[in-house]
Amino acid sequence: MREGTQLTQAESGKRYEVFHTHCPARDVLSHVTSRWGVWVLISLRGGDLRFYELRESIQGISEKMLAQTLRALVQDGLVWREVEPTTPPQVTYGLTRFGQDIGAPLEELFNRLDRGRR
Repeated sequence: MREGTQLTQAESGKRYEVFHTHCPARDVLSHVTSRWGVWVLISLRGGDLRFYELRESIQGISEKMLAQTLRALVQDGLVWREVEPTTPPQVTYGLTRFGQDIGAPLEELFNRLDRGRR
């Protein structure tokens, strides 16, 4: 590692300079830490959910924002999406292994904050 520059090893074996504006890792981090990304990841830590169940579990999120957030998290490989060919289609979301790995420390952070309030 070069001094003053943080490098991250990606699964593909490429190294990314996370402080560089064009680093792909910045997009993933931006989606995870977005206003709704954190809540989606934490909601899915409890198990797979359908779209409407996710919407109900995250108070204050609009359908549009939930759809945009899920689209970004699916594209980043944090969330998987399964569509059942029914009328209307039933769409289920869950965490990939990567999403579980990212969601675990977030959940721990919230658990610690909750314990600190008691």
